[in-house]
Amino acid sequence: MLIVNTDYISGKELEMLGMVKGSTIQSKHLGKDISQGFKTLVGGELKAYTEMMNDARALAMQRMITEAETMGADAIVNVRYSSSSVMQGAAEVMAYGTAVKYK
Repeated sequence: MLIVNTDYISGKELEMLGMVKGSTIQSKHLGKDISQGFKTLVGGELKAYTEMMNDARALAMQRMITEAETMGADAIVNVRYSSSSVMQGAAEVMAYGTAVKYK
C-alpha cells in the first residue's frame, strides 16, 4: 500500500474512496512517568515518551491501512498525523488520509 502526504500520485489517475483513520491512546506506567518527570528538571530528551509516541504513530498508521484495505484501496493520499493529550501522561495519536483506487 502506497502512503503519501500529497493529494496526488505522479502518473496515476485516482478514484477517491473516502477518508480512513486509525488512532490509539498510549501511556507509560507510573515508574516511567515519574522517572521522565525527574528528567524534565535537568533537560534533555524524554526517551520513554519518544518511544511511546513512535509506537503510537506506527499503531495508528497500521489501523488506518487496515481500514483502507477493507475498502479495496490501492493507496492512501494526503496522510496527516495529529496528537492530543487525553490526560496527564496519556496521549492520543491519530493518522488519517484519503483512501484511493487507481483508475
